[in-house]
Amino acid sequence: MTFSRRPLLILPVAALLAVAGCSSSDATAKVAVPSPPAQEARACEALDRLLPDTVAGQKRHDPTPDSPLTARWGDGDAEIVLRCGIPRGDDMNDPKSNGVQVEGVWWVVFPRPEGPRFVSAYREPYIELLTGARYAHDASVLQAFGAPVIKTTKSL
Repeated sequence: MTFSRRPLLILPVAALLAVAGCSSSDATAKVAVPSPPAQEARACEALDRLLPDTVAGQKRHDPTPDSPLTARWGDGDAEIVLRCGIPRGDDMNDPKSNGVQVEGVWWVVFPRPEGPRFVSAYREPYIELLTGARYAHDASVLQAFGAPVIKTTKSL
């Protein structure tokens, strides 16, 4: 796994995520499906085909509605939800945002009480990973996504 920092945009990861909390979910969790442009949707479909069956020891069981733009592993505090083709949010412009590079992919890190939110940076389409509290201080959950993201998304 490779970790590095990009000055000016990405700050040190030492305080990667200070907030941890509880999350609850169930096997039929619903996830909002993004509506990206057609070219981005095709990239997301290609990504979906390369996603692993297991991430951080959690088995894949996709949310509803069924879509190649979303994926899910684990439950509760170990939940990992992927949404591909999200719009680039204004929060990506905050120069104080923490970030991390894992397996060649830059991620901006947004702490949340229920667990960290990671958004891919410098690549299109944008990918969001919502993780449970178990990963509040552990960016290694991102390892499984490096190769598939690099293979299917475009560097900016």
